[in-house]
Amino acid sequence: MRLAAIDIGSNAARLLIVDVTTDAAGTPMFNKLNLVRVPLRLGFDVFEKGEISKEKRGMVLQTMKAYSHLLNAYQVEHTIACATSAMRDARNSADLIRKIRLETGLSIEIISGDLEASLIYENHVAEHMDPLHSYLYIDVGGGSTELTFFADDQLVFKDSFNIGTIRLLKQMVDDSMWDNMKNHIKQKTKGYKKIVAIGTGGNINKVFSLSKKKDGKPLPAELLKDYYKELSSVSLEERMRIYKFREDRADVIVPALQIYINVMRWADADEIYVPKIGLVDGLVQHLYYSLQPQS
Repeated sequence: MRLAAIDIGSNAARLLIVDVTTDAAGTPMFNKLNLVRVPLRLGFDVFEKGEISKEKRGMVLQTMKAYSHLLNAYQVEHTIACATSAMRDARNSADLIRKIRLETGLSIEIISGDLEASLIYENHVAEHMDPLHSYLYIDVGGGSTELTFFADDQLVFKDSFNIGTIRLLKQMVDDSMWDNMKNHIKQKTKGYKKIVAIGTGGNINKVFSLSKKKDGKPLPAELLKDYYKELSSVSLEERMRIYKFREDRADVIVPALQIYINVMRWADADEIYVPKIGLVDGLVQHLYYSLQPQS
């Protein structure tokens, strides 16, 4: 079965196309055929002005047209498409979604932060890890951060906070928002087994690549702090030149590290696993299971 997922985020839009096969036990295997990312950067418009500009609306439409052509070229059977924080906040998102549907046939659903957290958890990474620990998923986006806490073989909580990389760059996160997140984490994780973090999102994936760690090995919190100091001490241009970052990665990676470091400190987590998954992976798994006959 060939499936696809589209995620229109605050910083970029992603298209994931997979082939799903099953092994002898009937367990689905998701084989990635293509992952396309376009840096639309909608949050820079929306979080400041409350709407998507004409230029950005044109970029979104062209991106969705390109994705539609790829879906046809790959002969994708089923597609799920969602939008997150920037489209949630934009007062003209409904008009744009209507235009996309008319011109491409794609139906985009704007999902809540709570559902976003649930979909990231669809990857069920923690369920295959050491049961002697608790696990906190941290997904950092341009507009929001989703936290999902898994302990004692059950989902304890999932929450979304309007603290994201673009909002931080735009100085739209005040102390009360940080305090709310800190108090929430400390209160909800108190009394559970030692917490290990699971990081998702493009920025933590990039940090993991920089670290040269082997897949499956965690990053220590101290290493994230070292990278934060190192990257925040040089200019945007130097980050692009020294680390070979694209501009749309070079500016958001520093506030992303700030969020991961703070969340891990408040959860008393000393290390973070980076399985290189994101919302599109959760979306495609959600789509697959929704297509299965109900027993």
